[in-house]
Amino acid sequence: MFYEPKNGHGLPHDPSKAIVSPRPIGWVSTLSGEGALNLAPYSFFNALTTTPFLVMFSSEGEKDSVVNSRATGEFVINLASRDLAEAMNASAVDAPYGTSEFDYARLETAPSRLVAPPRVAHAHAALECRVTETFQPVGLNGKPSAATVVIGEVIGVYIDDGVLTNGLFDVVKAGNLARLGYMDYTSVTETFAMRRPRWNAD
Repeated sequence: MFYEPKNGHGLPHDPSKAIVSPRPIGWVSTLSGEGALNLAPYSFFNALTTTPFLVMFSSEGEKDSVVNSRATGEFVINLASRDLAEAMNASAVDAPYGTSEFDYARLETAPSRLVAPPRVAHAHAALECRVTETFQPVGLNGKPSAATVVIGEVIGVYIDDGVLTNGLFDVVKAGNLARLGYMDYTSVTETFAMRRPRWNAD
């Protein structure tokens, strides 16, 4: 089949998020300007570059994570993993502004080192970030989309020593969680390695 998104797909559910998957989950913790704690997962999330270490999350709508990040200039990305999947999902609840999803999902906090928002205490890794820019991406018509992209520079990295193997972050031990389409998720249970080839004109 072939379809143009502007004309609809004719399927029972939109396949776009299933096609663009698996997507890492940015489990974002923030504080409001008044100090209220917020935690929410975003599947439109990824790293942009390593020098400097930049990450981004995109929110479809002006949600609490965007409001808080813009107000304070800080956020933390907590690693979503298989052992925390149910708690991560619970934190996705559409709660009133100012509600602590940490409390709702029964998650403990741990203090960050360089930013004010705390991390999820039992997350196997966390990225402490300072906001570098926020913007609304535009479509072909030049009009802003409903999404807001938040980009932050990672200034501190927490790693649980228990998920290190021979000095490497072990994604199988950590059970990194990823979002698929529809209501589906997956976690890393195996990996394989390939080296980038060197150019050979022959």
